[in-house]
Amino acid sequence: MNFSDLAKMKDVLGQAKQMQEQMERKLAETVVEASTGGGVVTVRMNGKKEVLRLRIEPSAIGSAGSDLELLEDLIAAAVNEAGRRVDETVKSSLSGMMGGLGLPDLPGLT
Repeated sequence: MNFSDLAKMKDVLGQAKQMQEQMERKLAETVVEASTGGGVVTVRMNGKKEVLRLRIEPSAIGSAGSDLELLEDLIAAAVNEAGRRVDETVKSSLSGMMGGLGLPDLPGLT
């Protein structure tokens, strides 16, 4: 390996670090929202899949109070849908960032 190869490797590693930092910022800034039951349950989640807010329509407490299992299912479905939306957003962001590098598709990201 000559000096030129080492310099290129250092540049590539520097670019990779910058991309990682950009992705971490993007994950922190990304916010998705998903609702179930016609808006009875709404979940807001960031790109790190942290639930930022869980909102349950007050009317659901009275009507779903008799069916707690239904309310639990709606909450689980909203959380899962928000997670899927985060995955889609991250995948889209990654493909945009990686596209400029000319790298082959990575398994699990396409």
